[in-house]
Amino acid sequence: MNITIKPLAFELVTDFFDFFDNRAFSDNSPEGPCYCTRFQMTKEEEKAEFDQIDVYGGGSVGFMCVLRKMAEQQIKSGALQGYLAFVNGISIGWCNCNDKANFPVKSGNGACFYAPAEKREKVVACFEIAPEYRGKGVATALLRRATDDAKAQGYIAVEGFPQKRDERYEWDFKGPIRLYEKAGFVKLEDDDGRVVMRKELF
Repeated sequence: MNITIKPLAFELVTDFFDFFDNRAFSDNSPEGPCYCTRFQMTKEEEKAEFDQIDVYGGGSVGFMCVLRKMAEQQIKSGALQGYLAFVNGISIGWCNCNDKANFPVKSGNGACFYAPAEKREKVVACFEIAPEYRGKGVATALLRRATDDAKAQGYIAVEGFPQKRDERYEWDFKGPIRLYEKAGFVKLEDDDGRVVMRKELF
């Protein structure tokens, strides 16, 4: 299988939404619907956006319209960064990888990834892989590209925050610990199931 990895850019917004709308959660994943917007927003910013749901017709339709608008704005501004994986020109995977400085001190979903820009650190916040492509090396390819680019861009480290689990979990959007270990990450913390994996790039 020939996997192509592309950094997210506004020119790929159609591919981004095509993936999230048609493949990412096609197996009724409990993680959907999602456009990976919450990591980059505070609770206050998120509330302000969701207050507009009725403007878009209310209910689930209004909710999805607001989510799409948020995602499009974040992609256009560069607040949402990451990589799309393609097979035969079709987007089949996603990885949110971003400079720690692009995250708020505390995200709308409770994640705390922020660090000042001068620390030159990136975070791998999540993965989403189309069901039929899971277990075929897509997440590995995404993580490899993310760390290679971070090193080329002068970052000193990349961190991931997987959940400690006793068995494989089909919808493990943070990625399993073994994924990071294979990519050369080492465990820095393991506190009550919250694991910090880090790869030094120098």
